[in-house]
Amino acid sequence: MADATFAAPIEDRYFEDYLPGSVHQFGSIAVEEEEVLSFARRFDPQDFHADPEAAKGTIFSGLIASGWHTAGMMMRLYVEHYLSKVASLSSPGVDELRWLRPVRPGDHLSVRVTVTEASRSRSKPDRGLVRSFIEVLNQQGEVVMTMKAMNLLRCRDASR
Repeated sequence: MADATFAAPIEDRYFEDYLPGSVHQFGSIAVEEEEVLSFARRFDPQDFHADPEAAKGTIFSGLIASGWHTAGMMMRLYVEHYLSKVASLSSPGVDELRWLRPVRPGDHLSVRVTVTEASRSRSKPDRGLVRSFIEVLNQQGEVVMTMKAMNLLRCRDASR
C-alpha cells in the first residue's frame, strides 16, 4: 500500500488506524545553520558539526548536522503528523538507527513511515504495539536516516 492517508485525524487516531503495509509521507522541516551549530556545540561538539571553518577540512568538506539533531528533527515531524495525540502511551525503544547521508544547513527534511506490524496485546487488550520503519528524506528524495520504531497505543475498542 503506498502513500496512504489515515482514516482518522491525529486527534482521533488509535491503534486500529495503523494498518500494516500502509505508507505515510509528511512534513517539511528546514535545517538551519544556527540550529546545527547550537545543537552541536551543546551536545555533539565535533568539528564537522560545530565549527564551519574546521568542517571544510573534514571528509564532509563542510558543516553537517549531528545525526542526533537529525533524529530530533525527525521526531518533531513524527509527533506532529504520525503519532496519535490521544492514544500514544509510550515507546519501548527504537532499533537499527542509521545515518546514511550528511544533512546540511539549507536542506529540507520530510519523513516517510511504513507501518510494518500492529499487534494487540493479549495481556492488556486496551493497547497494542505498532512497529514502524521510518525514513528521513532530503529535498532531493534521498534517504538520509532510517530507523525502526515501536510505539504502544491505546485501542479505540478496548473490549476486544
